[in-house]
Amino acid sequence: METQLVKDKRIELRLSEAEKEIFQKAQELSGEKSLSSFVVRIVKKEAEAIVANRNKVLASERDREIFFNAVFAELEPNQNLREAAKRHQLNKG
Repeated sequence: METQLVKDKRIELRLSEAEKEIFQKAQELSGEKSLSSFVVRIVKKEAEAIVANRNKVLASERDREIFFNAVFAELEPNQNLREAAKRHQLNKG
């Protein structure tokens, strides 16, 4: 059995005649039952894409910050790294 969502929130839009006509034409061509459902579907799809893109940008910025902090941080090498460097020098020469 399909669950019905309660839709009790409203928004108001002011459109030019040309905008309304193109929306209605697109709604008819899409087979959507109503102009409202058509607009909600299209706006929701675009909104989800914007949010997803922003989340990718934030993740990318966070990754960049972690990388550059690791590369350019003035940290002392730990004991394991110092020992590995010594082994490398012994094997080289």
